[in-house]
Amino acid sequence: MEPLILGIESSCDETAAAVIRGRTLLSDEIISSAALQAQYGGVVPELASRAHTDAIGEVVGRALCSANADMGRLDAVAVTYGAGLLGALLVGLSFAKGLAYSLNIPLIGVDHIRGHLAACYLEDADLKPPFVTLLASGGHTAVLYTKTETEFEILGGTLDDAAGEAFDKVARVLGLPYPGGPHIEALAREGKDVVPMPKMLKGAGGYDFSYSGLKTHVINYAHTMSQRGASWSKADLACSFQHAALDILVRKTVEGALEKGCGTVTAGGGVVANGYLRETLTAACRRAGLRVVLPAKRRCTDNAAMIAAEGLIQFEAGNFSPLTLNACASIPLSRTANR
Repeated sequence: MEPLILGIESSCDETAAAVIRGRTLLSDEIISSAALQAQYGGVVPELASRAHTDAIGEVVGRALCSANADMGRLDAVAVTYGAGLLGALLVGLSFAKGLAYSLNIPLIGVDHIRGHLAACYLEDADLKPPFVTLLASGGHTAVLYTKTETEFEILGGTLDDAAGEAFDKVARVLGLPYPGGPHIEALAREGKDVVPMPKMLKGAGGYDFSYSGLKTHVINYAHTMSQRGASWSKADLACSFQHAALDILVRKTVEGALEKGCGTVTAGGGVVANGYLRETLTAACRRAGLRVVLPAKRRCTDNAAMIAAEGLIQFEAGNFSPLTLNACASIPLSRTANR
């Protein structure tokens, strides 16, 4: 019988738990403190840690109940150990350690970014590497060549800000609430792509690009127009920014797949929940004769289903973690490439 795995995620403001049987998702529960954090314009680490402490027992209980799963039949506990807010990570990691120890089952520490990359496996039970993956989140943005389930190559990516960071910073300039991505997407639907944007490519060819110049251009445009008292459209600026920020990701991902001779493209990370990105990437892949597998929007943002999915990969590879595993606030993308 395929392994029954509990996944736990607590890296930021979502306390989440999920249960999978093989690649079949049985439950996916989330208790979020995003509304509380929004009152402060962003995540307050201490408040997030307290919220996780209050919610962790309940959300795990709900996940097991929704899955109709007996805790005593779990084969492993997978939990995010990094990257993220240190205090928040420690809540989930400590709970998972205690549970694994009490049940005498393996503990599997999961790199949050690898979790985002594994979410696509829950959408297609037959999905197998190699394929090219677009990673687009608040902390990392890159085009990856996924060689095997445990190994990938970084083709290129942003040299400064991640896409999610740029969306949040531009949202603040436009007076939009936190988190910025969904609000920019909604505002962009009301506008047109008419504001000139700078090129984001770095160097001749390749897969590296930069969000710093784009972000600064948008901020300067908004400030200059406001200081002049000139008429300008926030919706048009949001639309133009969104197109510039995401079109480059689509183009480079498709180019990477064609160069590597892959017939399939996947994606992961919070920015992949953006409707414009999903539609544009799907259309571009179709024109190029590529198959695309995207996680459900719910499993693009932080969730425990993706942690359980990566836990399954590591379980099958025999990669278990010691109970001395510590939380890690930062994990460079290069360190996640091979495991």
